[in-house]
Amino acid sequence: MRKKRVRLQMVESCYRLEYLLYLVMADESESVVKDYIAEGQMFAILLDSDKVAGVALFVEESEGVIELKNIALDPGFRGLGLGKQVINLAFEIFREQGFLKMIVGTANSSIANLAFYQKAGFRMAEIRKDFFLKYPEPIFEDGIQAVDMVVFEREL
Repeated sequence: MRKKRVRLQMVESCYRLEYLLYLVMADESESVVKDYIAEGQMFAILLDSDKVAGVALFVEESEGVIELKNIALDPGFRGLGLGKQVINLAFEIFREQGFLKMIVGTANSSIANLAFYQKAGFRMAEIRKDFFLKYPEPIFEDGIQAVDMVVFEREL
């Protein structure tokens, strides 16, 4: 089977709510997503056929630092290497924009995400204790409550 290739297409502000269901796949609180959906740069993740496979949202965190705020792939497209392609394309885009580092945070309970970001070359940088306790509803993954955010970073 031919490997699927992805491309990123900028999503204008007026169309972002159309991607809300994708964003909520990666961040379970719709109210939290709605707080940041208008920020930064959002990209639709498109396959060769222009089929939407997911979405990625990046926000400038500080001078020279871009944060991958949300990345979500439709469950039917997970495990195919598309997420890593998205990350690599984003590295190119943001390096060209003058960013020096990318950060991303995920829950202590997101075992697959913890592995994914390390495989993509990110290193653990900090723990934001009690981050997910601010969410309106508790989040559980793999029988573990999401309490702390693990922040990863990678030089661009």
